[in-house]
Amino acid sequence: MQFKLWKDYWKNKLYKESQMSVESVLKREGIEVVSQIDTLAINTIAQNIARRIVETFPNFNLSENDIFSKLAKLNMYKAKMIDGMAEANYFYRNISIYFNENIHDDDLEEFAIHECLHYLQERKDDNNNLIRMGLCNYDKSTPIGLGLNEAAVQYTASWIIGVEADYEKYYDISLYTPSPSYYPLECSLLNEILYFTGNDVLFRSTLFSNDDFKNLIIEKTSDKVYEQIQNYFDKIIDIEEHIIKINSKIDKLENGSPKYKRLSAKLNKVKHKMASAYINTQNLIIKSFFDGEFEKIINLEDIDNYRRKLYKFSDIIGHIKNYKFFENYYIEMMNKLEHKSNILENGGTETALATSSNNSILKILQKLWSLITKKENSKDNIY
Repeated sequence: MQFKLWKDYWKNKLYKESQMSVESVLKREGIEVVSQIDTLAINTIAQNIARRIVETFPNFNLSENDIFSKLAKLNMYKAKMIDGMAEANYFYRNISIYFNENIHDDDLEEFAIHECLHYLQERKDDNNNLIRMGLCNYDKSTPIGLGLNEAAVQYTASWIIGVEADYEKYYDISLYTPSPSYYPLECSLLNEILYFTGNDVLFRSTLFSNDDFKNLIIEKTSDKVYEQIQNYFDKIIDIEEHIIKINSKIDKLENGSPKYKRLSAKLNKVKHKMASAYINTQNLIIKSFFDGEFEKIINLEDIDNYRRKLYKFSDIIGHIKNYKFFENYYIEMMNKLEHKSNILENGGTETALATSSNNSILKILQKLWSLITKKENSKDNIY
């Protein structure tokens, strides 16, 4: 699993970096140029990526020639990089992509797609200052929505490449992700949001740097929830970078030394924070979106659709040991659905519904949940 040091790279640094040379910034980030990729190779990569983007999104009225003309302006380099960083990094200051020197030439295109999408996302002001990149806005040199945008770009890149979603396990989280190798946690959580919004609105906001995806989430939940989701994604990016830095220090130490043990213990605590951040984000998504859809139920057909949608959602959620939130939420909402169904069937007349553990409906719900649990356990055998 690879990550980019984007949060550390951008946060409160844009102004300072404008006063530094490109070489100084690259050196600080641990990127040492080895060689420049020739123009012919860049043009080939640009042409192929432009074609793949247009073919992937045929309804977006994209121009292959326009995309190629823009991507062909990119500079590309092979470089030595810090272990744990992504295999490719885009640097907006000199519109350049830096690839890990260990990447074979035949594989450059696959790694370039994510970075090329970032380049296509860029929106600058008249003074050439970066003001927006997809779902991320830059306010006084501080990025807002950086983590969510990284997830969106990687999800889009995976869609273009044709990566197959799979079940994986990271930081003791068993999860389903459309991007098993890059930003798997972020893409897993984004996939849960897309369960309610659909893909197209995300792709449009990612490619055209607009607020359509943001506005749809707010419409289905609230401004506050969208802000919380942004913050959680940023937090996950921060924790990932912290893990990279600790691992980098551990790799230089003798196995079993006192400092090695201290850093290893620290690493385990940080990984636990990662699991908590992921689960907290997931729980927010579950409650916010399903609560919103519950409020829109007006007939018995809506109840049946809601019931099926909630049940099916269990296929894509992440799990940690003793995770009970979705189970409890599921039973709670099935109980509410039964109550609402009872009201609708009685012409809008309120009727009481027992909620004790002996209630027959709750027994049925608990039995139904045991079937879901068996299904999840069968998935866990993969890990």
